[in-house]
Amino acid sequence: MWLIHSSVGRKVIMSVTGIFLILFLTFHSIMNITVLFGEKGDIYNDICRLLGANWYAIIGTAVLAAGFVVHILYALYLTWLNLKARGNDRYAVTQRQEGVSWASKNMFVLGLIIFGFLALHLFHFWTKMQLVELTAIAKKVNWETLTQVNPHDGAFLINELFSKPLYSIIYIVWLAALWFHLTHGVWSALHSIGLNNKTWLPRVKKISNVYSTIIILLFIAIPVYFLLGFRVL
Repeated sequence: MWLIHSSVGRKVIMSVTGIFLILFLTFHSIMNITVLFGEKGDIYNDICRLLGANWYAIIGTAVLAAGFVVHILYALYLTWLNLKARGNDRYAVTQRQEGVSWASKNMFVLGLIIFGFLALHLFHFWTKMQLVELTAIAKKVNWETLTQVNPHDGAFLINELFSKPLYSIIYIVWLAALWFHLTHGVWSALHSIGLNNKTWLPRVKKISNVYSTIIILLFIAIPVYFLLGFRVL
């Protein structure tokens, strides 16, 4: 099958599945920034309530998660193939390749950092919000019987976590890794779907950098807000 056995096919798979991550981050960054507006994070909580465990939110989460999981597993597979192909040569000292960005050579390491923090992020938020609602529905009970924290009160969770300076700092470090991963990832995805001629290639790189930077700035505004001593509650 050419998608698996050809270099072009492999790039297509990584690009398409990477778009799932880009879409997730785009929506999530726009949703998160709303916690800084309104009174006591009420706008953000309204969105949490609107989504919750509704069927469209569940389907959207499942589709994005599936794409992201495939992206991670295929990245592991390609890394293994590259190591296998290089054999003992992978231990040789090589000169820095001209025109190859640092991010492109370290996408796997950056991906591991991102995945590690994303797992932590899901533990702190998703497990206490949508998962609580899904569990309550499955058990046919009210969420109050499962937890004392309102799964619709995401602003409370944000305030609780980001009030800890160490968490905010770690979050910023994660966002730095995410920025490097995205700047190359967005460009690679657009490049693989055909925007790769001499006219569009420079534009695609600029678009990737600008788009990735906007997403990261939206995310980073929250930990910076808390590090400056402000709170949402």
